[in-house]
Amino acid sequence: MKKFLIIAGCVVTGIVIVSCNHVRRDTGRAYMPDMAYSVAYETYAPSGERLKASGAHYTGLPVEGTIARGEMFAYMLKNDSAGYVQSASVKSPLVAESIDMKEAQRLYLVNCGICHGAKLDGNGPLYKGGDGPYLAKPATLVGDAVYEAMAEGTMFHSVTYGKNSMGSYASQLSTKQRWMVIAYIKSKQAAGKTATSAVAADTSAVKKPAMDTVTKKM
Repeated sequence: MKKFLIIAGCVVTGIVIVSCNHVRRDTGRAYMPDMAYSVAYETYAPSGERLKASGAHYTGLPVEGTIARGEMFAYMLKNDSAGYVQSASVKSPLVAESIDMKEAQRLYLVNCGICHGAKLDGNGPLYKGGDGPYLAKPATLVGDAVYEAMAEGTMFHSVTYGKNSMGSYASQLSTKQRWMVIAYIKSKQAAGKTATSAVAADTSAVKKPAMDTVTKKM
């Protein structure tokens, strides 16, 4: 009996030693390999072709004509020259009195200020008077007659699809948030025009008495 226990103990010890030394590197079969082993994708990289090549028919895009939950409406104009021209007739669906300008300012500073500047003068941190990473000066939203005359619908079109070096912000800002940002820009443009008119009026008022005095002396 004693010999039997010794032999049994040696066998058990041997099994334990062998099992401990064995490192299993094979995970076995995966029932759904595409879920067990994730495929790395670059951020913002198009994945449609890779998925199509693997036999999957999925683009990740919403069904055409549908509206995401929480969105106000689907913007129907296309990202082409005709759509850009037509966008000038698009009006903001937001009532001016209902817009939280403090929140609109925050959205502008977070998403737009880095390029267009906190003062909307096109001198954000990325340009910084020509010393920043960007060599081309961003648009001067306040102080440039071209952008001050731009229709709000055209601005919305540009923010939605992107324009020149500026990319689309449709994925960062909802439809309502984009309109809020544009309302903030337009309010600043209006304030800038009012300030300019006031300065011009003050200058005229100062010059006029001087001219009358000269006329009287003559």
